Formats: sequence, structure tokens, C-alpha cells
Amino acid sequence: MHPVIQEVTDRLVERSRPSRTAYLARLRSEAEAARRRGPARASLGCANLAHGFAGVGEGDKRDLRAGVKPDVAIVSSYNDMLSAHQPYETYPAILKAAVRKAGGVAQFAGGVPAMCDGITQGRAGMELSLYSREVIAMATAIALSHDMFDASLMLGVCDKIVPGLLIGALHFGHLPAVFVPAGPMTSGLPNKVKARTRQLFAEGKVGRDELLDAEAKSYHSPGTCTFYGTANSNQVMIEVMGLHLPGSTFVNPHTELREALTKAAGRRAVELTAHGDEYTPVGEVVDEKAVVNACVALLATGGSTNHTMHIVAIAAAAGIELLWDDLAALSKIVPLLTRMYPNGQADVNHFQAAGGMQVLIGDLLDAGLLHGDVLTVAGRGLDHYRSAVELKDGELVWAERTEGSTDLDVLRPVSAAFSADGGIHMLNGNLGRAVSKVSAVKDEHLVIEAPAKVFDDQLELLRAFDAGELDGQDFVAVIRYQGPSANGMPELHKLTPPMAVLLDRGQRVAIVTDGRMSGASGKVPAAIHLSPEAADGGPIALVLDGDPIRLDAAAGTLELLVPADELAARSPHGAPLTDAQWVGTGRELFGAFRRAAGPAERGAGIFALNGHAEAVANGGRA
Repeated sequence: MHPVIQEVTDRLVERSRPSRTAYLARLRSEAEAARRRGPARASLGCANLAHGFAGVGEGDKRDLRAGVKPDVAIVSSYNDMLSAHQPYETYPAILKAAVRKAGGVAQFAGGVPAMCDGITQGRAGMELSLYSREVIAMATAIALSHDMFDASLMLGVCDKIVPGLLIGALHFGHLPAVFVPAGPMTSGLPNKVKARTRQLFAEGKVGRDELLDAEAKSYHSPGTCTFYGTANSNQVMIEVMGLHLPGSTFVNPHTELREALTKAAGRRAVELTAHGDEYTPVGEVVDEKAVVNACVALLATGGSTNHTMHIVAIAAAAGIELLWDDLAALSKIVPLLTRMYPNGQADVNHFQAAGGMQVLIGDLLDAGLLHGDVLTVAGRGLDHYRSAVELKDGELVWAERTEGSTDLDVLRPVSAAFSADGGIHMLNGNLGRAVSKVSAVKDEHLVIEAPAKVFDDQLELLRAFDAGELDGQDFVAVIRYQGPSANGMPELHKLTPPMAVLLDRGQRVAIVTDGRMSGASGKVPAAIHLSPEAADGGPIALVLDGDPIRLDAAAGTLELLVPADELAARSPHGAPLTDAQWVGTGRELFGAFRRAAGPAERGAGIFALNGHAEAVANGGRA
């Protein structure tokens, strides 16, 4: 084991000892009760149980009434507006049949919302996106709250959906949980062509019809978007955490292999219940080693910066206190092993063809960068995930893959990494703490010192770009009041094309924001998730146009080059929207979330007592 991996893990264990001990005590008490009483519903009263099986078919009703067979909950994010979740339309019937064949009963326990940042970007609905993670977690808890279930099958793919499902599942940590992916759509328009069309549109050189044609050729069918953003980063992390069946992450929808893996997930959920020989509670799977493994996988693949918040919130749900300092330490020693758009021109299908998760996990294990001695839904040990899966005579067969990557432009071993670190850097300075995704940034752009141009909304920057007010000058764009407690921390996707245009013209530009950019982070240097945010009185609220800012993503520093006494004499500029102003598209329903949201570096959640949540619990704001 690499010494830094072990040191970070040891610190995480020690720091989390009180909260993790309390979490496991509750989990194990519930697990012991489950073993004693048999299937969960055995403790229900007759009226309660009758309600629980009234809607199922006669065969399942007999089995549920008998109180012998395990009952598996299906929790799904299906909707047919979102390509990633459309394949889930047929999964419940497939899973019910597979569970029945394995000796259990499956019930569709509940649906969770799934919204798409790709659709809501630049719109008011985007301001609900991060909050939807908490809604999904709560909806998952409601689905599992009926004391009917002995395990769960979690159906979700994209940005906030998988973290929300996992947070919800961890609050029922004594239940096994198998996550069931739907897979990516097949490759469409090359990413390089799509990105170039977006820039041409930003410059006014092509029209809406040409841009829409390009986008429709890129996002063209059921399945996950193929670029390596938050959705596919979710999938990588969940497999490395041992919550997928090995090799199932990037199998395309509507293929024989995809359907066979879905059936296998249903069978496996039955085998993992407390009433079989392989009882595997999800709260035991997601331990400190699994959390570190997820962080390593994120860094090694240059994954989405959104997960610098999501993995913190997921860990907290399991009683584990992960800090950005842990990610910073790991980032220094975890090499970048993949090039997928926006960090390269390949997509996840190319990654899968090059060897995919099996090659990635095997190489990281061999290099001592992953903990192998972990519990997974496939059994004890991450070595299960070295295996590639295929269909032979209609049966799933897993076999260890002995060859390495077949495309070194997409996937490399540790010995020939694309770079020595994982491409996500933590920044510190007098402006606060921030995250910077540097895997797609050229070396010559990693450091910039330039005057600030301050905006309180991304639309203000877009208007300035359209008016030519940003031409011919170096600057650091400061976009503030975009944090969790200001307006839900929307992703600022629309900043990327115009800022990339200016960079290509030879201007030195960068972005500093308390908002998100996630998978949209590309070749423009950016310090994002800045904490404390402007709405909490963070120093970003003191920045004025013309103030010099130095962003050094290589050294990990972010400094406002203004004397401390001058800053101390300033008052915050601007303000977040008031509750009366923050209305429309349902935003007014989420006022309580705004008031309770914690800071980005603590997961931007509303459940853990940190940041705003602690202040609200004490009767006031932070």
C-alpha cells in the first residue's frame, strides 16, 4: 500500500472514530434484529402487512404473507425525458422476475426525481439541481421506511441521483444495496467537433440550427451522455466502492449483456440479505477504505469536481468525516491514467473498449493505490473487479483480464501515466478554499495574475462578452453569490464557451467562483466551489473590479493581492436574492434548503450539522 494512501486512511479512521462507531452500533443493532426475526415484515401488524402486499400478484402475495422469502425494494429514478434514465422503464419487470427466480420477492418501493443539468443549465431550474440530491436522499428514505424490505436495488445514473440514492441507502445501512447501472449511449458526434461548434456559436459564426444539429448528434439515444462528467464519474466511483457488479458500469443499454447483468443484480440482492450466507449491509461496504478508494478513482480518471462535495456528503452519511485536506493529499500522489472528454477527445465507450474499469482497477491495485481488502457486493476483496464480464452460451462469465490497455491514448498504466497527479487540485489563500480541475488546462495557463472583473450572475458576464467588453484584455472573472446558500450553487456551464474563445484569442483569463462548473470545467483555469461563499460573508464578497488576483493551480494557491488592512476596511458588495426575489420554477419551495445548506467543503448538504445547518439548529444563521 502506498504510504500516503495508508496515512490518509488512518487519519480518516481516527478522525471519524466517534461518528463511525455510533453509526455502526446502530447498523449492527438493526442487523442483529433482522437476523432474529427473519424477513423485515415479520414484525408488522396484520393490518400493516396487508397494506404492504395488497397490490401485488397472488403468487407474490402468498410469499410475502408467509414471511419466509426476502423482500427486495426497487428504488428507481426512471423518467423518459432523460436519456440516462429512460432504459430503466423496463428494469422493474426484469428485476422482479430475477428476484423471484432467486427465491425472493421484489416490489417497486418508490421513485426518486431525476433532473438534468444539461437541460437546466443557464435556467432558473438549475438552482434546484444540487438541492435535488437531498430530495432524492429523503425520497429514498421514504421508499425504504415501510419495514417491508430486506435489501434494495438502486436504479440511478446521473449527477445528484446516485449520491442521493446512496445517502438515503446509508441511512438504512443494515440493508444490502446493489446499484444497477443503465450504461452509456453509443458514441455520437466527436467531442472535438461538438466543442468547436459551441465556440463558433458563442462567436456568432454559426446559428442556432447548426448548434442544435451538433448537440442532437452528440446526445442522440437512450443512455448516459458519453463525456466524462459527473454522471460517468458517479459510475466509476460506485464500481470502485464495490456497489456495482464487476464490469457492469459501461455496458451499453438494450444489449444482451446489459440485460443479463441487470438480472444478475436482482439475484445478487437476494443472496446478500441477512437470511442468506453472504449478508452484506451497505453501511459495512461503505467504510473508510471504500471512501478513500472512491477518491483515488476520481483523481486517477480526472473526474467531476462535483464529487469533491458529493463524496464528502456520502461519507458523512456513513459516519465518516472526509475533508478536502484528504483529497488534497491524495491528489499529490495519484496519477492521471485516463483521457476522456473534456480532458481529451475520447469518450467512455472508448475507455471501455481500451479495457475500462477492469484494467484501471487492476493497475491501481498493483500500484498500491487502492485498498484491496474491502467488502463488496461481489464478495470480500476488490480483486473481483479485475474481472471482465461477457456472455457465453447465454450465461455471464467473469474472468480476470490479463492484458493491459489496448489504447494508450485513452487509458494508461501507472508506470506511463498522463501526469503525476490526478488533475483535481485544492487551492488555499486569503480568498478561502477552492477546487481546480487542471487535467484539461495547458501548463502555460495554470498560473495567472490579472485584474478582477466582478459579476454577481453568469448572465452579466455573457452580456459583457456579447458587447465586446471583455475583448483584448487579461482578467480573472469573479462570479459570486452562486454558492449553496445563495441560490443552490448552479453549474455555470454557459461560461465555458465564451471564456474558451477569449483564451484561444491569446488573452489570459481565468474564473473564480463560489459556484460549480463540474463536467463543464475545461481548458480555462478555474477556482470553483470557493468556500466560504459570498452569501456567508466570504472574502469573495469584498472583491472589486480591478483588484489583482493570483491563481496558481500548480502551487495550489488563490490570493487577492490587496493589503489586509484595506480588505478589513471594506464591506461586502452585492447580496444574494432575497426570499421574495428567489421565486419561480418552484424555487420558493426550497427556501428552507437555502437557509440550511452547509458550505461546499463540507458537502453542501442540509443533513450534517455543519456550517449553516449548525447555525439553524442554534436558532440563527452562520
